[in-house]
Amino acid sequence: MGNVLLAFVCFGGIGLVFGVLLAYASKAFAVKSNPRVEKIASCLPGANCGGCGYTSCHALAVAIEKGVAKTNSCRAVNEETIKKISDIMGVEAEKTVRMRAQVMCSGTFDRVRSKYIYEGPRDCAAVVKLGGGNKLCLNGCIGYGTCVAKCNFDAIKVVDGVAHIDYDKCTGCGSCVSACPKHIIKLIPYHSAYWVGCMSVDNGKMTMKNCDIGCIGCRLCERGCEAGAIKIENFVASIDYNKCTGCGACVAKCPRHIIRTGNLAIHEKKVLENALKKGR
Repeated sequence: MGNVLLAFVCFGGIGLVFGVLLAYASKAFAVKSNPRVEKIASCLPGANCGGCGYTSCHALAVAIEKGVAKTNSCRAVNEETIKKISDIMGVEAEKTVRMRAQVMCSGTFDRVRSKYIYEGPRDCAAVVKLGGGNKLCLNGCIGYGTCVAKCNFDAIKVVDGVAHIDYDKCTGCGSCVSACPKHIIKLIPYHSAYWVGCMSVDNGKMTMKNCDIGCIGCRLCERGCEAGAIKIENFVASIDYNKCTGCGACVAKCPRHIIRTGNLAIHEKKVLENALKKGR
């Protein structure tokens, strides 16, 4: 009995010694947090989306505090928050243009032809390895939601085989841009009036064969734009948002109705709401 008690006392003594040593070590080797980094991190969304180029919001906060990253590096915060971060750093707030993601494709199931029936992982990166995807248009949205899974703000939904952006939720972080294997999601100024819903680089004849709505490079929009904001390159139109005045002349000229309105998500919301009502 005495030996048992002695063993308990010994183990208890050893445990006490180790406990004291661990407590001392935790204080002696503790990494002191930087108050300014913590304040900056509290201003960031905490989504760790990676759109800023850093692995986490805390990593960005450290970079901002060190002066390596700009105070407006996070695309997911507004101007008021950028000012708060700038005040913490003691610098003048840098001007920023709010951006939003835009899927440059309109090739829904009823408008585009398919090459094959795909049955496999619901992942665009997997599908694109099979001949560039199951749609005949090599630059069309695959529609298997890789961008949806990557978005930390629930700002993307796939409807009828094409991803759609909820502008009210989109922060312009760019996660979906890097996730898309077709590179057809672009960041454009949030209040952009119009966007071209196509990125096909096939000639007009081939585009018409593959898709009922794709840009055929007819140049009517280019010739009709007095501001010179639209150019045709590789058979597809693109808008220079630094020149676009939002006049709408390009929309009226386009015979394929591929230049869409994007102002405050009016068009996108209607498409999404109508499709959801139909249960698609």
